[in-house]
Amino acid sequence: MSVVERNNIRLHGAGDRTMVFAHGFGCDQNMWRYVEPAFRHRFRTVLFDHVGAGHSDLAAYDAAKYASLSGYADDVVQIGRELDLQNAVFVGHSVSAMIGTLASIEAPEMFADLIMVCPSPRYIDDGDYVGGFAADDIEELLASLADNHMGWSAAMAPAIMGNPDRPELGEELTNSFCRTDPEIARQFARATFTSDNRADLPKVKARTLILQSSDDIIASEQVGEYVHKSIPGSRIVYLKASGHCPNLSAPDEVISAVAKFV
Repeated sequence: MSVVERNNIRLHGAGDRTMVFAHGFGCDQNMWRYVEPAFRHRFRTVLFDHVGAGHSDLAAYDAAKYASLSGYADDVVQIGRELDLQNAVFVGHSVSAMIGTLASIEAPEMFADLIMVCPSPRYIDDGDYVGGFAADDIEELLASLADNHMGWSAAMAPAIMGNPDRPELGEELTNSFCRTDPEIARQFARATFTSDNRADLPKVKARTLILQSSDDIIASEQVGEYVHKSIPGSRIVYLKASGHCPNLSAPDEVISAVAKFV
C-alpha cells in the first residue's frame, strides 16, 4: 500500500512551494474545502486524511501506533518524504497543530512555516496551566464517547463548532463525527485529549502563526497565548470568528490571516 493511497492524498495547484492542510479529530480533508482552493495559485497544495478518517485506508489503522500523536506525526513525515517536501507550509487544525509540531521537530527541513488553527498542547489542567478541562472531565467525555458514539457526536459537535445561529455548521460536524468508525474515534479521542505536548513547543524552529478563535470551548484564548509564549518568535492572530472550526465558520478570515503570514 502506498502512502498516497493510505492517506488519500490529493494534490492541487502548481506553486514553487507546498502547503499541507491537516484536519482535526472527527473530521477529514473536506473541512478545508473553503480555505485550500484560495492558495492553489501560489502553492502546490496537499490534502490528506489521517488514517482512520475520511477515505484513508482503514486497514492501515494500528491501535498501538496511533495510541499517541507521534504515530500521526510519523505519517506526516512519511507523506513529506513521499512528496519530497522541503521548506513547505504546514497548516494544522486543532489536534493536527500538535501533530504538525511533532513532525516539524522530527524533520525540520520539511516545514519552514507552521500554522496552527485553534491549537492546544494539553487539554487537562495541570497546576498553574489551564487547559480547560479537569482530568475527570476528560475521562467522563471519553467514557461517554465509548458508550454512545452517535449520541456523543450529536451533543458535542454543535458545542465544539459554536455559532448556534448557524445550526447547519454543527450538523455538518455531527455528521462528520458519526461517519468515523466508533472504535477508531474512541482511540483517537483518547490520544488527543490526554496528550501533553507542552515540552515540545520550545523545540519548534519553523516560523509559527497561531490563529485563535473567540469563544472556543476546546482551546481558549489562554491556551492560545500559552502556545504563543512557548514557541520562540511565534505570532498570534485573534480571529473575530467564534467556535473551534473557523476554517468552516469563517474561511475568509482564515484565508486572510494565512495569506498575510506566508
